[in-house]
Amino acid sequence: MARLAAQLYTVRDFTGTEEGFADVLRMCHGIGYEGVQLSAIGCMNGDAPTVNAARARELLDENGLVCCATHRPWNRLVDNLDEEIEFHKTLGCDYVAIGGIWDYGQDADAYRRFLKDAQPVIAGLKEAGIRFGYHNHSHEFIRDPETGRPCYEILIEEGAPDLMLEVDTYWVAHAGADPAALLRRLAGRVPVIHVKDMEVVPKEGGVMAPVGEGNLNWDAILSAANEAGVEWHAVEQDICRRDPFDCLDSSYRFLSER
Repeated sequence: MARLAAQLYTVRDFTGTEEGFADVLRMCHGIGYEGVQLSAIGCMNGDAPTVNAARARELLDENGLVCCATHRPWNRLVDNLDEEIEFHKTLGCDYVAIGGIWDYGQDADAYRRFLKDAQPVIAGLKEAGIRFGYHNHSHEFIRDPETGRPCYEILIEEGAPDLMLEVDTYWVAHAGADPAALLRRLAGRVPVIHVKDMEVVPKEGGVMAPVGEGNLNWDAILSAANEAGVEWHAVEQDICRRDPFDCLDSSYRFLSER
């Protein structure tokens, strides 16, 4: 079983100050998580962050947590790669991902242009011992009208072997694909995955839910993740229909009992 981390995008609204961020880390440790993914941490973002990487590392250490991954702005990686490498070295984190390529577009040409631009970033990070990954939503599975194949295939085939893929189970299912089958196909390229469930509720249809409270086949997903060499299951819930810390706790309890 991979180790369990909390994707802090889930509790982003509580990280605007150093005190709030410290409280979030304390609560994640209290639930039982071993690690966190730093994403949308308010006090670390913007032109004048109040918490730098060194202070974040201190807070992580104080709470017995490791940073298993980050989400960083693509333009920061392109324009300030050396600073980003130092940032991750300070955190003790060897994996950085981006949440999408929104500025490129969503057609096949967009993904190929991204992969071309990503080559020096991936190479620089690799030389520093840091892996680079792409986090999917569902739009990557739009079919290219010329080939009839999902554009995500471009990332899989033309980004190999050094482009890691931060598979998000909910969004894969949302796209109508099979998370377990995809994970098996990506063996060795999925060090961190995002786990969230899909629950069907009246008048709303499929919504995000804590792991184990929805309809995804977790026996199959977790088995495939193990076969694929997943190191961390990062619990994420973009939208919570109740207290997000309770959602993180529910997901942890379900996963830790598997």
